[in-house]
Amino acid sequence: MMFSRELRDAVARGEITVSIRLWSRPQVKVGGRYPTAGVLIEVDSLDVLPFSAVTEDDVRASGETDRETLRERAAHSGPIDDATLVYRVEFHVV
Repeated sequence: MMFSRELRDAVARGEITVSIRLWSRPQVKVGGRYPTAGVLIEVDSLDVLPFSAVTEDDVRASGETDRETLRERAAHSGPIDDATLVYRVEFHVV
């Protein structure tokens, strides 16, 4: 999985453990290990949910300060409203 440059160090330190993605299909699988930010991460869970179901805990775990900043970052592939289905990826550094 790729992360924005400003998030990579926090991912590598294990501070970011959730990513919200706007994908047309899954790009990772549970248990899969992926190189990123100079480390290897393992996917713990993969869920599809409407953006409105993203919690404040998810916002913090994704390294963002608020839902709108998270929405903007995740929307690089298209607009996201509250009903848009997104992937919630939870992971840890191996």
